[in-house]
Amino acid sequence: MMNMQNLMKQAQKMQKQMESKQAELAATTFTGKSAQDLVVAELTGDKKVVSLTFNPAVVDPEDIETLQDMTTQAINSALSQIDEATKKTMGAFAGKLPF
Repeated sequence: MMNMQNLMKQAQKMQKQMESKQAELAATTFTGKSAQDLVVAELTGDKKVVSLTFNPAVVDPEDIETLQDMTTQAINSALSQIDEATKKTMGAFAGKLPF
């Protein structure tokens, strides 16, 4: 049976590894795109919007709803990528828990 001191050392080591991976994810930029790449959203892994780029072809003052929909689509695409990367990266630690 593992003694408490070794268990604590393992937990501390894993915590440092998790913090490192979280920092890597936060520093990673994810790019989400709408249909035909007319709107591009860049977000960091900690879900902060870095930039939104609009293709001039989609900027129509008479049709703001389409621009809004495409912007939402691009942001949600990037958020989905972040969630997948987070699951993949952080999920690896779930199998390593010593308890």
